Amino acid sequence: MKLRLTLWLLAFLLKRALRRKARFRELLGEMRGLDWGIATEDLSIARHYRMSPGGIESGRGLPVDLDLELRFEDQATALKVLRKPTQQAFLDGMMDGKVRLVGDSGDLQKLQRLLKHL
Repeated sequence: MKLRLTLWLLAFLLKRALRRKARFRELLGEMRGLDWGIATEDLSIARHYRMSPGGIESGRGLPVDLDLELRFEDQATALKVLRKPTQQAFLDGMMDGKVRLVGDSGDLQKLQRLLKHL
């Protein structure tokens, strides 16, 4: 339940940052958008985010056309990493086999630059 709420709250914060923070809008404009998602490995909890300079949409599940997917071993791991989404936290999780990245690692770096402005 906590992870579902955290992912919903993340969508709210992304939409708010798009409205209020000029630097966030500028970075998103340079990227021309990013479609990404977060899920547990068993896909019991999954949410995707479609971000473009025109707006941010969020929904349940993981469509197959996402640029980036972050898959976590379980809810506890996801909450631990998402509370402090630093590059080191993701690397440590990947080295331990608790976090799996599906997509380009360059997209992860773009996402982390955006998340700094929340």
